[in-house]
Amino acid sequence: MAHQRAILRIHFHHGGNEDLYHQLLTVLDGISPRWQAQPPTAADHDVTGALKYFDRHPRDLGLLIALRTAALYGVQTTIGGGNSILIAAMAADATPPGRITIVDPTPDAIAAFLNPRPVHALPGIGPATATLLTRHGLHTIGALADTPLLTLQRLLGKATGREIADRARGHDPRPVTPGSAPASRSARHDFPYDELDPLQHRRALLALAEQLGADLRATRDVAGTLTLDVRYADRSHTTRTRSLPEATNHSAALTHAAFRIYDQLGLQRARVRSITLRASALRPAAAAHHQLLLDASDDKARRLEKAADTARARFGPDAVFPASLAPSP
Repeated sequence: MAHQRAILRIHFHHGGNEDLYHQLLTVLDGISPRWQAQPPTAADHDVTGALKYFDRHPRDLGLLIALRTAALYGVQTTIGGGNSILIAAMAADATPPGRITIVDPTPDAIAAFLNPRPVHALPGIGPATATLLTRHGLHTIGALADTPLLTLQRLLGKATGREIADRARGHDPRPVTPGSAPASRSARHDFPYDELDPLQHRRALLALAEQLGADLRATRDVAGTLTLDVRYADRSHTTRTRSLPEATNHSAALTHAAFRIYDQLGLQRARVRSITLRASALRPAAAAHHQLLLDASDDKARRLEKAADTARARFGPDAVFPASLAPSP
């Protein structure tokens, strides 16, 4: 008899070291080659075929991955598992660092795991959508699952309503697509406490975009997409990815794109723990085309950026930075 799907979501606590992250992914090959990178810290791992080969429960395979990762690289992992990417990801988010949570693939076990959780814990529901749902009395995923589809579609739209209804019942047919980690660069800001001030969120985003832009220019790369990941005080998170109008390493363009993604999340009252900004779909800058603008300010900004990069290369990364990032007197 064929095994039900068994998916693990693995979070590597590698301190943001991108080179180490790529090495950690090779550990997964020793269990099953069916893994998909989720930069900058995670991976989805389909271990369905490995269950029979190792004659082990998914929890045992997760423990084996954690053991090998710790023994070979000294890196701690947090692992969630279930019969879909959705359940595995949510289980990992609900798991204390260094531990493993596996949700059994039975309907009762899935419902017991999902139903008590707040609506914002369901992937795809950001703060604005969560506010809309709670305003209509839908506070938990179980309440969502019990709501008629037509009602959700009236609230959220036809396609989104159906997708949220399926996810609330644990339905997620997405496959784990094997492949190497995509070329990307990321930067992360951890707040010293749960930060509610949108001005501080935007200040952190500006610093991250400046860092990514400088890193990309140093390696002579440009990015085609930008991903914003916001993690909240309750350890849930929201991730949004946008394609850039043109591939770029211009800090101002990255900042503008990051702010637009942030504004669409509606985080005015969110308690934010950390913000990660990731540039992906990288390619050599020499192969990219910059759209010329009849705008002297754009040309001036790029000349200033080049001069700032030269100063940083000579005097260190903190030699030049935007005035709005200067420490308060």
